[in-house]
Amino acid sequence: MKVVYEKTSALTDQTLSYCPGCTHGVIHKLIGETLVELDVLGRTVGIAPVGCSVLAYNFFNVDMVQAPHGRGPAVATGLARSLPDGVIFTYQGDGDLAAIGTAETVHAAARGENIVIIFINNAIYGMTGGQMAPTTMPGQMTQTSPYGRDTATAGYPVRVCEMLATLDGVAYAERVAANTVPNIRRAKAAIKRAFENQVARRGFSIVEVLAICPTNWGMTPIDSISWLTEHMIPYYPLGVYKDKHAENTGGGGV
Repeated sequence: MKVVYEKTSALTDQTLSYCPGCTHGVIHKLIGETLVELDVLGRTVGIAPVGCSVLAYNFFNVDMVQAPHGRGPAVATGLARSLPDGVIFTYQGDGDLAAIGTAETVHAAARGENIVIIFINNAIYGMTGGQMAPTTMPGQMTQTSPYGRDTATAGYPVRVCEMLATLDGVAYAERVAANTVPNIRRAKAAIKRAFENQVARRGFSIVEVLAICPTNWGMTPIDSISWLTEHMIPYYPLGVYKDKHAENTGGGGV
């Protein structure tokens, strides 16, 4: 019988530890398919963060390193410099990357380190109970902003792709979403583009994926997808914020 679909060999048989309805599993699949399609499994090293995906080393069928909270880009820098033929990626949430890891992220990008960052933005801290994060939107209710984020006291969210796109060392920055089949396909294309850049040694690439967290949002998975579509995408517009290679060859851009 003809095989129509099978799980990518880049993922192990370990049962995922994520909450029901969470889109981490979808994004893992996209990364795994990309690594297989580019035939780089044997030279890939992933960086597991602190957060919901802290156990990512159990799920990817590649070499993995566990990084301290927020230090994924620093660990990836060391690996990329010591393994120049390696394919190095981090998988980080918004608390890990945009809060405690802001400095590591910004300076790795400014240096143009040849790494890929997969950045999961669900607008809250997930693993620790749903507190307000740097990406929590104005007025959004969380465990630590029960009346909604007040910008007068908590400031404004960090738009990571827009910020990093201003840095000369960044080769590629795109924001995608895991809320619909067409958007998931676009997310796959963006992830593949980022890894292609790394294989070609073009510098720092980041793909930001807007994702859902039904458990901490207090919604069903279906309602969470609708909430992401109606609230997150207008505040965090999807698209390519920088593609240095495409610009140099007369291609697209923001």
